[in-house]
Amino acid sequence: MQIPVLTSTALLTALLAVGLMFFIRASTKDRIEVSRFLAEQQGEPLLERLQQYFVGRSYRLASVSAAQNQVIYEGMVRPSWFMASFLSSLAAVGFGCMALVLSMLFPGSARLWPLLLLLAPLAGWFYWQKSARPEQVALQVEFLSGDTAQSLVTVTGHRDELAELKQSLGLKLLDAE
Repeated sequence: MQIPVLTSTALLTALLAVGLMFFIRASTKDRIEVSRFLAEQQGEPLLERLQQYFVGRSYRLASVSAAQNQVIYEGMVRPSWFMASFLSSLAAVGFGCMALVLSMLFPGSARLWPLLLLLAPLAGWFYWQKSARPEQVALQVEFLSGDTAQSLVTVTGHRDELAELKQSLGLKLLDAE
């Protein structure tokens, strides 16, 4: 192959490798959001449903602030086996492409470059180590005055947890910050 083709291919492969590393690192990032929901209940029934939901999701009551009308739940985020194996597979493909390009650039050491594939499980290991962390969900309930039995529920937590809460309890999303 011609040298300009090899060098441009090597440059593009290096850029893709950098993108892959950022993708693997971003897989462990906190995605905390604040959402406001409208609930069709008030008082004790709503508070009991919320308590049962969070206890059922393996959260425990961490603190209650009557002054701020806020309850904080704590739980442990479990890493996903699927995501760990997916990231390891992506890393294996990336390292395989890098090994192929490097073996074309440096044909004298072509037999050594496939050993880069042995580094692929490190992506899954990195995800597994960084994803297992404690997580907090802050919950505020405001009872709306008027003739309707509605409440405003403000929840601060991981975006996946907020989506699951909305779906499980049938809450109406007002806005997300």
